[in-house]
Amino acid sequence: MLKIAYDPIYAHPLPPGHRFPMLKYELIPAQLLHEGVITEENLFSPEPLDEETILLTHDRDYWHQLRDLTLPAKEQRRTGFPLSAKLIEREIRIAKGTIDGCGYAMKYGVAFNVAGGTHHAGSNWGEGFCLLNDQAIAANYLLSKRLCSSILIIDLDVHQGNGTAQIFEHEPRVFTFSMHGDKNFPFRKERSDFDIPLDDGVGDEKYLKLLRNTLPELIKNRKPELIFYLAGVDVLASDKLGKLSLSREGCKARDRFVLEQCKLNNIPVQVSMGGGYSPDIKDIVEAHCNTYKLAVELFF
Repeated sequence: MLKIAYDPIYAHPLPPGHRFPMLKYELIPAQLLHEGVITEENLFSPEPLDEETILLTHDRDYWHQLRDLTLPAKEQRRTGFPLSAKLIEREIRIAKGTIDGCGYAMKYGVAFNVAGGTHHAGSNWGEGFCLLNDQAIAANYLLSKRLCSSILIIDLDVHQGNGTAQIFEHEPRVFTFSMHGDKNFPFRKERSDFDIPLDDGVGDEKYLKLLRNTLPELIKNRKPELIFYLAGVDVLASDKLGKLSLSREGCKARDRFVLEQCKLNNIPVQVSMGGGYSPDIKDIVEAHCNTYKLAVELFF
């Protein structure tokens, strides 16, 4: 059974200027339910994450500043969000959803978090709408519980997973792979274990060729016991922040290839949705929903 972490708090109201990016978090499950791709049984609402697990990944002082709403104004501006108790609850529920999703992925092959993909959050900073790094938190949880000893993070959001790269810089059990816009945010990149920086305007053919020439070899060499996939749809040509030129079909082919590789190699995969900033919300929702439909087709 496909299990999907979702809670209404994922789309909680924010001040003007912040609401549009949040709309997709309620529209994605609503669209999947409307089309009959899933039922309510597929959705689960994660509990808040405990502090002990957060501290496996994030520095104590940074977490306490988030928890106590004392993060300095300059650091709040870096995140792009005004800090609030509701926002922190949202972040810790998203992270717990990704952890729970790993358990479901190990059972069923694949699992999703409607939100997540907060890859710009480093061990002691937040930026780019990311406060806590959900997939990094989940990876460290799995390692601490000895549920995995080799993990691959595939980050195909248009923006480099700089926070994830920094967190696992000295952790050989986690291999970080990021394929992203070279001249896009973040403008100060960290070093992933393997980075593919892309020129502006790269389209379907070149993008998919690079991915197909890279991912099978990474899986073969690393032999991961679990894969995290960050499936941002800000690679679309329509995306106002992306600078790449993938079509909707190209984005779908990307997701199909990643999921097929996981299925072919019998590796469970947890999927977090990442970014998407096309001016028409329908483009964002449809591209994200395609990822879920592919998972149903391939795994169930």
